Amino acid sequence: MLTLDYIHLSIVQQIGYITLNRPEVLNALDEKMVKELQEAFTYLEKESAIHIIIVQGAEGKAFAAGADIKSLEKRTSLDGLVLGMQGVYNQIEQSTKVTIAVINGFALGGGCELALACDIRIATEKAKFGLPELSLGILPGAGGTQRLARIIGKGRALDLILTGRMVSGEEAQQIGIATYYCQEAQLEQQIQEITEAILKKSPIAIHLAKQTVHHGFDVDMQTAQWMEKLAISLLFGTEDKAEGTRAFIEKRPANFTNK
Repeated sequence: MLTLDYIHLSIVQQIGYITLNRPEVLNALDEKMVKELQEAFTYLEKESAIHIIIVQGAEGKAFAAGADIKSLEKRTSLDGLVLGMQGVYNQIEQSTKVTIAVINGFALGGGCELALACDIRIATEKAKFGLPELSLGILPGAGGTQRLARIIGKGRALDLILTGRMVSGEEAQQIGIATYYCQEAQLEQQIQEITEAILKKSPIAIHLAKQTVHHGFDVDMQTAQWMEKLAISLLFGTEDKAEGTRAFIEKRPANFTNK
């Protein structure tokens, strides 16, 4: 198992857990922590037995309270051209696994952008989402201006970015930032229900469905549907498709092998 300083990594059956572990600074994302986050994702991505990656914050006070301000103060114009956090979040978004962010505290700035890069976001009553970067004289530069607008619409995204206001977990679910909202007491049950539903699906079908949604979103409908046609054509030739259809006919659970 990979050992890191700021990230706690664990695997339970088919699920990999990445826990951001700098609770003394509300899991603020400095350069070292972002690098370790990338190492953890790269490690889990290579594990064929892993089908879901869950990202969470340690100690329940914060998911991640944005970038480390002390390190931001030293950044120069050329630093802004380096992919850095944006590149890591792109890698997370393009993961072959299903990625789930569990927000049970502050998800601000780069922490909010990390959650946005995941496929599914679960928020509790303790969750607080926000993009306060304009108060620092910068903007959300890890995909925040683009992913947020695509997820909740340009008008709402501009409101949150320009005002910098924080939204609760309940409001986040209402406007589409959070996929699910639950009380902290029901969080484990909510995670279990979601992961159990996902693990019943074909991993190769999940991967191609994700890629079709992501790559088809920003192109015209005809091109996107052509991507969809190619993806389903590939799936028609897989062992998982044969197993899934047989299992349905035989009224039994499918045993997918990701082939």
